[in-house]
Amino acid sequence: MSEQTLPAAQVQVVLSDCPAADARRLFDVLSGRFASDRGPGDRPQETRENRPTVWTGTFDTSHEAAGVTAQEVELSAPVTADVQGGHLAVKLLREALAEVFTVHERGGDAGDQEVQVQLRLESKPSRESRSA
Repeated sequence: MSEQTLPAAQVQVVLSDCPAADARRLFDVLSGRFASDRGPGDRPQETRENRPTVWTGTFDTSHEAAGVTAQEVELSAPVTADVQGGHLAVKLLREALAEVFTVHERGGDAGDQEVQVQLRLESKPSRESRSA
């Protein structure tokens, strides 16, 4: 992650080792909720086989979209997201993700101004398996 300090309401999200389709789904969820540096047509693309690909996005949690209803999103496999930002901004972003995905915190570092945390995101169990 970068060493620069982000404004208090911004969170940088870094995804790697996941398919472009899952990165797109995750960024679509966040862009539907918060202002972002990613444009509507800015879709993650695979570059080449046998090369790691990293996708990044910065989300401004002070510009939350009103009236957005969270819908569960299917991922092809668990996705690891490294997030960095102000304590409250990371908390808001994590809560937004938890509405759509099962979120596991896998560790992080906290400072006075910012926190870095690694999140593992999984598709929520389908409603049928939850009610069984």
